[in-house]
Amino acid sequence: MAPRQRAAAFARHYLLAVQFFTRLPVTGPLAEWVGYSPERLRASAAHFPGVGWLVGLAACAAFALFAFALPATPFTHFVAAVAATACTVLLTGAFHEDGLADLADGLGGSLDRERALEIMKDSRIGTFGAIALVLALLTKVGLLAVLAAASPASVFPALLAAHVVSRFWPLLIVRTLPYVADLAGSKSKPLADRISSQALAVAAAWCVVPLAIAALAQGLPFVASALAASGVAFALMRQWLARRLAGFTGDALGATQQACELAFYLGAALALAGPR
Repeated sequence: MAPRQRAAAFARHYLLAVQFFTRLPVTGPLAEWVGYSPERLRASAAHFPGVGWLVGLAACAAFALFAFALPATPFTHFVAAVAATACTVLLTGAFHEDGLADLADGLGGSLDRERALEIMKDSRIGTFGAIALVLALLTKVGLLAVLAAASPASVFPALLAAHVVSRFWPLLIVRTLPYVADLAGSKSKPLADRISSQALAVAAAWCVVPLAIAALAQGLPFVASALAASGVAFALMRQWLARRLAGFTGDALGATQQACELAFYLGAALALAGPR
């Protein structure tokens, strides 16, 4: 494939990922140029972390706007964290949060695998889903406020890197576990196929620059702690899914992204704590 063709394919796959994973308008002539096919949607999975660039930068902008526009009070960073979180929810249409809630309802509502999968198909949110969603959002806002209070400059590289890296881990779930939902009725059926090594390499490449920025801004221990915590969250989620579902669903991928994003902030905050 010629360099121009490779660049066009890269752009199409990336824009298809943006169209699938966000509410950003990829419509009209642009959508026609991007096109759609199961093969292209499958290839777009490699750019899942690239979508995190857009979401992370938007979150940084929202946090900065509120943090610098509001008067300095003990609640300023908290409000800025709420604004950043709200921005990401609006930008993605709560895509991943919805997955977290559905997975919590399914696995919390029944110990039986088939019954859990059935519950997860229900669009209504239940007790376990509501609790998981509230706790996740509160934890996210709280950790961002802690990061900003400890080091105002740390929250921006943490936000960007967390949104990018947390979108890499679900691809390893796809790589290592079977898809267990109803393929015939799934809109994301192509994404359920095992991801290739080349696609994983592309996804990992999206993560390099945000991690490098975080390392330059806050130091290697900051990145190492955040990355390790996010990796542990991935390992625990994978083990949980393998034990309870013997595989994954689309909801499980969204829940994994949320868990790994939260863990990244936690690891970053712990790195700033230092010795006591």
